[in-house]
Amino acid sequence: MARLNLLEETRFEKLPVTVYPNPETASIAVAHRIATLIKDKQQKGEPAILGLATGSTPHLVYIELIRMHKEEGLSFKNVITFNLDEYYPMQPDAEQSYVSFMYNTFFDHIDIDKNNVHIPDGTISKEEIHEYCLEYERKISALGGLDLQLLGIGRTGHIGFNEPGSAPNSGTRLVTLDDLTRRDASRSFGGKENVPTKAITMGVGTIFKAREIILMAWNSTKANIVKKAVEGPITAEVPATYLQLSDNVEFILDTESSSALTRFDTPWLTKDCKWDEKAIKKAVIWLAKILKKPILKLTEEDYNNNGMAQLAIEKGPVYNINIQIFNLIQHTITGWPGGKPNADDSQRPERAVPDKKRSIVFSPHPDDDVISMGGTFIRLSDQGHDVHVAYQTSGNTAVWGDDTLRFIEFARDFSKSLDLNTSVLEKVYSDTRDFLKSKKPNQTDIKEILIVNELIRKGEATAGARFAGLPDTNIHFQNLPFYDRAKYAKNVSLEDDIVQTMELLQQIKPHQIFAAGDFADPHGTHKVCFNIIREALTRLRKTESWTNDCWVWLYRGAWHEFEIHEIEMAVPLSPAEAIRKRNAIFKHQSQKDTPVFPGDDSREFWVRAEQRTTETARIYDELGLAEYEAIEAFVRWKFDEEETH
Repeated sequence: MARLNLLEETRFEKLPVTVYPNPETASIAVAHRIATLIKDKQQKGEPAILGLATGSTPHLVYIELIRMHKEEGLSFKNVITFNLDEYYPMQPDAEQSYVSFMYNTFFDHIDIDKNNVHIPDGTISKEEIHEYCLEYERKISALGGLDLQLLGIGRTGHIGFNEPGSAPNSGTRLVTLDDLTRRDASRSFGGKENVPTKAITMGVGTIFKAREIILMAWNSTKANIVKKAVEGPITAEVPATYLQLSDNVEFILDTESSSALTRFDTPWLTKDCKWDEKAIKKAVIWLAKILKKPILKLTEEDYNNNGMAQLAIEKGPVYNINIQIFNLIQHTITGWPGGKPNADDSQRPERAVPDKKRSIVFSPHPDDDVISMGGTFIRLSDQGHDVHVAYQTSGNTAVWGDDTLRFIEFARDFSKSLDLNTSVLEKVYSDTRDFLKSKKPNQTDIKEILIVNELIRKGEATAGARFAGLPDTNIHFQNLPFYDRAKYAKNVSLEDDIVQTMELLQQIKPHQIFAAGDFADPHGTHKVCFNIIREALTRLRKTESWTNDCWVWLYRGAWHEFEIHEIEMAVPLSPAEAIRKRNAIFKHQSQKDTPVFPGDDSREFWVRAEQRTTETARIYDELGLAEYEAIEAFVRWKFDEEETH
């Protein structure tokens, strides 16, 4: 019976999928499968032929294999490897090369014979590429093919660098990279314009010959493309769908990357559900959205025709369900994000007591506060709460060189106008111009530039916070050390960041904390910043009684918004308040127009912010709620609940 239930639950999935709670657990499982293969081959006196991938996805697998080598004696002397791909052209010693990645991350830490390592050569001439690629194939074939191939998946659906349009029988070759692939790589190269337009990659046909194929994917940014690869039709537009034709493939996912699969996203379409309040809320909102009907107009026929008959039978009549969910959503809306004084708060997202709260807004970068929750920030201040803001990092990498020079020129000219000695400033100006002229992609800025950029961002953040109504004493610049250390090392300790955050929290003893919950941030800073806050609170909860009355609200950054069913506090903005928020964002002049690190969204930050909040308001309206100009959304994070956002 259990087997039949599993088959029913996964009936939309066209290939085997295994889901682990997190990337760490999944990576350890994959590493142990690889280790078992290596040991089995060793016992037979045979080589283990591995196809390897690069990037953040397999990184933890390599870390676990290194641990097994150093602590458990796992030997790689019988291992022969072939990497999937390499940018073209690319020097092997370049920071962005896959040769550098593989040696720095893996090969330099194990006992593999370097003669057994094969990575496509990004320096070969174009005239030689065709023959070189054929020879790469011949080497794999001469060894009897790959025993196991590790894969990641790009947001275009590429495996290796087999971009949309690749043929299922394609071999190793030179390819042109998709624009989205280049945008995703832009941060490593210091801008998309520096990302190579081509790459050498194993073909889909080459990958298919492996006796075992493991595709891994982590985090919510991969959820939609994973759904297409696993449940969608086989198409050249999503090359990973070709894997549905293989009998030897398995997708290894974490909870977040699997979240869009039907059995997790809309489980009522695959099985009988446990209809708790969260599941009912999600299902009813889903039904209203796909039918484009207000919640209160949904009928029993709508439920029955869309996989929700079980809900109608168990919890009906459906109109009562509709009213229940309508009221739940209605109760998320509040114009009092700090709680409404002297009011019944039993149906409100925030407590009424104390009526004047100490609130702190943690902003990972110096502009996340006003971009993400500027309207709420201003309203908290207007309503008399003791509001603080903590800028966690300096943001000193995200300023254009022209702006840096302009501020140095201003300082120099201002000093001249006061007849001050400008010799030091002249040298700083000259050194900065010379550095910027010869700066290589992704090269770390010189100290003087980082200082100027930090002061630019600090001044803008101060102006924005003052505009929101904060006194200077409530504006805190943490400049957490991890941010600068990460420029020079990948694995950095967060201990001093945590201690510093604990000290600030102990100083303020907030009733409310607002923190960035945008863990799909492509740069990773938001997630690190939240982890620091979480650990600081975890430690403080052991000794500090005030933490028992401290609520944590998560907001989303410029990249994505919470789903409607997730929202627990919705703060509506009037047209005038939306303009005030826009003006607060405009205080960040260095981030105006095109930001240095735009991700895959070319819109200006203020445009993203406005369109995101107006879209949330539009959906509330279409569900039958009141129509607002804009809505800022929040989800409460609790220590006693599993973190799912």
